[in-house]
Amino acid sequence: MNNIRHVVFWPPFLFLIGASILSFTNKEGFISITTNANDWVITNLGWLFSLGGLLMVGGCIFAYFSPLGNVRIGGKQAKPMLKFSNWFAITLTTTIATLTFWSIAEPISHFSTPPESLGIEPNSPEAALFSLSTLYLHWTFTPYAIYCVPAVVFAFVYYNMKKPYSLSSALSPLFGEKVNKSTSTVIDAVCLYTLALGMAASMGTSILTLSGGVEYITGMKSSPVLWGIVAAVVTVTFLISAATGLMKGIRILSDINMKAFYLILAFVFFVGPIPFILNTSTEAFGIYLTEFFKKSLFTGAAAGDPWPQWWTTFYWASWFAWALILSLFLGRIAYGYKVKTVILVNFILPAAFGLVWMSVFGGTAISIDMADGVLSKVLAGNGSEAVIYEFFSHLPWASLIIPFFLFVFYITFVTACDSNVAAMSGISSTGITPEKPEAGLLVKVLWGIAVSLISWIMISFASIDGVKMLNNLGGVPALFLGLLVFGSLVKISLNPQKYDKTSEDEKSMENSDEIHQTISKAL
Repeated sequence: MNNIRHVVFWPPFLFLIGASILSFTNKEGFISITTNANDWVITNLGWLFSLGGLLMVGGCIFAYFSPLGNVRIGGKQAKPMLKFSNWFAITLTTTIATLTFWSIAEPISHFSTPPESLGIEPNSPEAALFSLSTLYLHWTFTPYAIYCVPAVVFAFVYYNMKKPYSLSSALSPLFGEKVNKSTSTVIDAVCLYTLALGMAASMGTSILTLSGGVEYITGMKSSPVLWGIVAAVVTVTFLISAATGLMKGIRILSDINMKAFYLILAFVFFVGPIPFILNTSTEAFGIYLTEFFKKSLFTGAAAGDPWPQWWTTFYWASWFAWALILSLFLGRIAYGYKVKTVILVNFILPAAFGLVWMSVFGGTAISIDMADGVLSKVLAGNGSEAVIYEFFSHLPWASLIIPFFLFVFYITFVTACDSNVAAMSGISSTGITPEKPEAGLLVKVLWGIAVSLISWIMISFASIDGVKMLNNLGGVPALFLGLLVFGSLVKISLNPQKYDKTSEDEKSMENSDEIHQTISKAL
């Protein structure tokens, strides 16, 4: 605790605790405040979230082909701290925590209740294609671009510009020396707040999913009591992992996680309707590509349709809320690789994985629902957490695959929480350097408990709507900061040598070597 940055740590931490206390003492007031704030966000800022996501995609493509693309993070002599396979496994599994939840619940929701303003008939072939193409929008290139841009910028400014371990460092290419210690403190505190809410929202969906699985297997009713037990178990597990450090706990968990992902993906594909998956996903991907800009900028305002705010805005708010703090983690493990490779691992490959995953799971779910509408009925009657297990009950060996899916989901979320708590704790602490990258255990424990508590409160009082409100409220300040980081990326990409101090150090070393050689020859 002696190393805590008190001005950064306490405001967002106490805000979370205060919100928890208010929810217990004045439930109606708490729900009223969060609902009104959320309504304002989705009404007034939905358009900016849409534009922000689109800009991030453009930023990744621009940086890849710019002079920055060939710059090595840490300098020309830097050696990677992680093998490529380990690096990709950690990157994917720490950014994909809720994909397993939404890959079944979301396509069925879009299939049974598409946006009214588009005039698509529910449960029709058009609704099926709309559902899959929308999954591609929400889970492939745009969300990973939102992660990738700040990760690239932070990696460059931390290792190549030799800036401090702070989110404000990512703004230094844009604002120069105007980013001082006071500015840094405010930015880091705001970003801690955004990730705390974003992580709490993600944890909420994970608690619902795990509790639904426990109910399916044991018959124990999914209730706030069970949610609290599940939250406690998950919290203890990821804190144990976080205590072991990056190169132990999270590396081992992510490797297990990746193998489990491949196994369950292959299983669902081979026992599912293979021709339907391949044909429908191909057609839906074509729609996604041809209507990319239309889908990205769909707000529904003219028709008074709230669908985009409750889906696309919700997702972009979620990704922005996670992206800034997580960029500290993703940027830190990119050491030794070229920026092009960083973009490949943080943008292109995860998007491709999301495309395959959503095609298999979403396509299979829609095929099942087209037959008898059972998944839509379960979704409407029992909630998002129940539809996942109804889905698996229609596949062979359900009694074996459902416990395995629970294991996959559990490991996925623990891995994501581990990386986020590490990033949150690091920015809350002083003395974080490339040589000493880990924060103290007590700070990790405090953040883990606070986030778990607020997530349990929101799902207990407002279910999935509470989760969406947390995402939206956390994403607002992160959106504005993310756009500023995008500005930094553009400046760096145009002239990376202007900012890269490692090239100056290497030139100094070369000159020093030449002088030594000249002296040696003279002697």
